[in-house]
Amino acid sequence: MKGDGTPVIRCRGLVKRFGSTEAVAGLDLDVDRGEVLVLVGPSGCGKTTTLRLIAGFENPDAGRIELAGRTVAGGGRPVPPEARRVGFVFQEYALFPHLTVAQNIAFGLPRGPERRRRVREMVELVRLEGLEDRYPHELSGGQQQRVALARALAPRPEILLLDEPFSNLDADLRQQVREEVREILRRTGITAVLVTHDRREALNLGDRVAVMHRGRIEQVGTPEAVYYRPATPFVAEFMGPATLLEGRVEPGGIATELGFFRQGVGLAPGTRVRVLVRPDDVALRPCDGATAAARGAGTGAGAVGVITGRERRDGYYHYRVRLDSGTVVGSELVHVHDYPVGTRVRVTVHAGHPLHWLPAEDEPAAGGAGDPAAPAPSPHGRVTVGAGSGAGALGGGCRGPAGTGPSPAAPGRKEAPGAGRGAAGDARGDGAGAGTGPGTGTTAVATGRRDRA
Repeated sequence: MKGDGTPVIRCRGLVKRFGSTEAVAGLDLDVDRGEVLVLVGPSGCGKTTTLRLIAGFENPDAGRIELAGRTVAGGGRPVPPEARRVGFVFQEYALFPHLTVAQNIAFGLPRGPERRRRVREMVELVRLEGLEDRYPHELSGGQQQRVALARALAPRPEILLLDEPFSNLDADLRQQVREEVREILRRTGITAVLVTHDRREALNLGDRVAVMHRGRIEQVGTPEAVYYRPATPFVAEFMGPATLLEGRVEPGGIATELGFFRQGVGLAPGTRVRVLVRPDDVALRPCDGATAAARGAGTGAGAVGVITGRERRDGYYHYRVRLDSGTVVGSELVHVHDYPVGTRVRVTVHAGHPLHWLPAEDEPAAGGAGDPAAPAPSPHGRVTVGAGSGAGALGGGCRGPAGTGPSPAAPGRKEAPGAGRGAAGDARGDGAGAGTGPGTGTTAVATGRRDRA
């Protein structure tokens, strides 16, 4: 599902304090009609408080909330939850134990023929035919979750809010129910905001993902953008296994201990950056004598290290490798690459993989050439502005061993400059990250959703 560009939820400058704790700290957020937005972040980041503010269960200490063009908080007396046309699915489902499936779904609907018809529609929508007369304790966890979803949708709300709806399910059932809910949301076309701490759920459910940290949104964008083009180190590391390699800008690209990445990055030679490397970027090859002799940071042959751990994940091995420099990287390879712990390996980056860079911690937060006229964040609030980043993207061509020449850079589409990032998305904030410096227009390849993040 994709939003139609019409904001149904608009939050501006939201602040919520509990005593001396600022749970939400100046939050701005737009959600378009028909869009599914996922709020994701660690415990205590403010995501559930944000959801409760939208629902009306909490009132903001500052800021404004508009739902479907109507101010419901921050413009005087707040509109109560029951008048906001918002459905809410609670983490524990909150089903009435003394009511049947049909009675739970009907709760809150006016009596009459329309009520019975609507209950039938909801039962069919969530595929609970034949279970209408059962009580909650007679249902599986997944069935209870679908009853809660049907009850929330029955009054035809404009907005659906879901607070960690899968957290009470075991891993296998969680994936199944998640897919069912995604299909139901797609079929209804409702505007939805879902809260989770699970990055896999965020990447697989959301049209866009908003990553929260310490009461603020660090980045909002497509699942691909927040995973492959994070705006900040926190987003990079929270959204999946990541290594931020130290690098230095040289003419024509960036030098790191895993090789030289050829791409114009618009930074002055000598500028220090960090290059994001994910496990699926990293290739391993058992060392031969020549490779072992070439070990060390920054060689054309990549780097050399030793496998210190491995974990089987479905048809893949996830390896942990400690380079001779002390840097630890991960590598995810299909099961035919079966290397035992202790194996010395050559570590490189797969040719053609575009990589993403962030400024070094003590470098100015500015991507690109520092042009003060670079595009500003969208005036419609689609780009969330927070801590500076200045991130960019690199082509994936690595300098190979001596005499082989560089690998070709990956083909891809040209992306518009972003606010403080090099690889920004469109004006809706697809991957637009937090930052203050101008971005650089760079080349990246399109990527699909990830189930193994």
